[in-house]
Amino acid sequence: MLNTKQRDIHILRYFSSFISVSEGKIINITDPKLTFCPLASHLYKGFTTADKMDKEALKREIKKAIGSKIKDFGFFTSRRIFSAKDVAIPYGASEMLMFALNKKTIDVAVIVCDGAGTIITDRGDIAQGVGARMNSLLMTSPIKEIQDHLKRAGCYLIFENAFIDQVKGVEKAIQSEHKRIAVTVCGHDSNKLKTIRELEFPRTSITILSVCTTGISEANVREIKDYADIVWSCASLDIRETVGSAALLQISKQIPIFALTQKGVDLVVAYAQDGEPLRELNKRKQYLISLEPGFCKIKLGNTNNYLREEKLPVLPEVNFALAGA
Repeated sequence: MLNTKQRDIHILRYFSSFISVSEGKIINITDPKLTFCPLASHLYKGFTTADKMDKEALKREIKKAIGSKIKDFGFFTSRRIFSAKDVAIPYGASEMLMFALNKKTIDVAVIVCDGAGTIITDRGDIAQGVGARMNSLLMTSPIKEIQDHLKRAGCYLIFENAFIDQVKGVEKAIQSEHKRIAVTVCGHDSNKLKTIRELEFPRTSITILSVCTTGISEANVREIKDYADIVWSCASLDIRETVGSAALLQISKQIPIFALTQKGVDLVVAYAQDGEPLRELNKRKQYLISLEPGFCKIKLGNTNNYLREEKLPVLPEVNFALAGA
């Protein structure tokens, strides 16, 4: 008898490796090209000496990291945990979306979820539950339990086959008459940013968040610089140098986030306990938010920081040449 069951397959990128997951198990990991990733080394102790490891040792650490997401949070399975209200990453994209949705700074977020593909949500806890700990998801296949849960939570699923297309997601959000839309787009999909930006018209505001930028090309970097509002640099030196120099605001020195436009700054304002100092920034100057004392104390999420004027980018003392990014 012909087996008509759809194959369960999910492909993501982490530490420059491509990871394939099926039936809740990691079935393949490609050789990593990085020898250093600031976020991985911050979150997982096994990566702190990555520059001294051979590829097989790195692949074991990658498998361990992704395996923990599957075991603890049910990623890529029917056991997926969604609703979350706590800050997992101090300056994460999903954290900023959660705060912005909770404060009604934006109406909806267009994001990507394993087992569901592109979705639209107006709930901060869902944006955080979906996005926290998520890595660059390149492909996913339908998981009924995940799709049913999201529908019950009021999310709109763009495709029943769990296809990923952020342009279609933004188009649907506009058709549904949402005026303030935020969308996350992975760095490798930067060719979609111009199209998304062109969907914007006077009564519709689109805030583009460029995430997962490790290992992207020079063309990707140029597109991100031209069309994104806020960018996570991940392990990309090109993003730090090219995009960072054009930013209005940088958050963090270790893994910089760059706000390139006022809409990017507005998202940071929503993430701040008191964002008033950020509303008064001189647009002809550049500013840094970091843990180092500055002229103004500002709390982002649950972390106390300081704001100061600074020529950007401000880079950590890390040899990113090792990263090959």
